[in-house]
Amino acid sequence: MRNARQLILLSLLCTVCVGHAAEPQIQPGLWEITASSSMLALVEQIPPEQRQHLGNLARQYGFVMPDIKDGAVVSRVCVTPEMAAQNVPPTSYHRQSGCEARNVKQNGRLLSADLVCNGAQIHGAGWVEATLIDSNRFTGKSAFKGTVHGIAVDEQVTTDGHWTDKECAPSDGS
Repeated sequence: MRNARQLILLSLLCTVCVGHAAEPQIQPGLWEITASSSMLALVEQIPPEQRQHLGNLARQYGFVMPDIKDGAVVSRVCVTPEMAAQNVPPTSYHRQSGCEARNVKQNGRLLSADLVCNGAQIHGAGWVEATLIDSNRFTGKSAFKGTVHGIAVDEQVTTDGHWTDKECAPSDGS
């Protein structure tokens, strides 16, 4: 079960990275992002009390554990007007986890970045790509290979995001 917890945290990290990779051209406001991977399907096999522990562990890395169902996680990301106007993804979350986006590139509607993690708990590298379908939707994918709490990880995540509201809800930690 510990391996599953570590892999879930990493998948959520990749989810956030893909969401952030799309921010320079997306509309500001509240976005709903759905990420899926084969690893996320394992979460439903974890007993509720262990899921609660996993949620507590996720909060240590700066985010709230979203609901996971049918191998997918749905989370909400608030994109401020300042974030949307920037030409590079925000990096505060990445720094908290020991990860950062590098080599951020834009080619038309395609945004890509390398993910480099050198934190105490997460170490490795990967990439993220996001294609902006229009100002209200994007699709993406990411991959990461490295270690999380010393456990080898090689994970891929697919992501879909859509804009839901011009105003972000009061902070609920997600």
